[in-house]
Amino acid sequence: MERLSTPTNVFETDEKVVVRTAEPTDGKLIADYFNKNREHLRPWEPTRENPFFSENGWTQRLVKLSELHRMGLGFYLLVFEVNTNKMLGTISFSNIARFPAHTCNLGYSLSCDAQGKGVMTRALKLAIGYMFEHQRIHRIMASYMPRNKRSESVLKRLEFVREGFAEDYLLINGKWEDHILTSLVNKNWK
Repeated sequence: MERLSTPTNVFETDEKVVVRTAEPTDGKLIADYFNKNREHLRPWEPTRENPFFSENGWTQRLVKLSELHRMGLGFYLLVFEVNTNKMLGTISFSNIARFPAHTCNLGYSLSCDAQGKGVMTRALKLAIGYMFEHQRIHRIMASYMPRNKRSESVLKRLEFVREGFAEDYLLINGKWEDHILTSLVNKNWK
């Protein structure tokens, strides 16, 4: 496993996937990913405005995200296949709170053609390792809709623990959706 991560930049890889920080130059790459997966992701994400699907919209967003990376307040990561360098997904760590909580929220998406291959489990292991080690996060929280069995399976494989149920928790695809709340605690936190 190659690790070139720093406190402000993520680069983690194993034999199958690379997880790295999104850069302002990735606007076209990310816009293409979301355009290709628009229908596949629609049931699981908030309603998106047109700039979300444009290179310019993403370039502007990535400039702001790079500032959050620099300040350690959020991380937007891209997932690639090692052999082809094809973008397979995204991982985000948001709402990062430092002392005394040391927590954050986790979100992720995976391309329709990468489903069921263990890609997200591998990528999240790398990304969570980064957050625990480099960002000294104690607790990562993730939620999923009860009908999203793939997301439930990924979080269970990563040993996230169910902590609760939130009715009408997030506005997804124009409708308030219930979510199951989970977390993973860093047992080696120092």
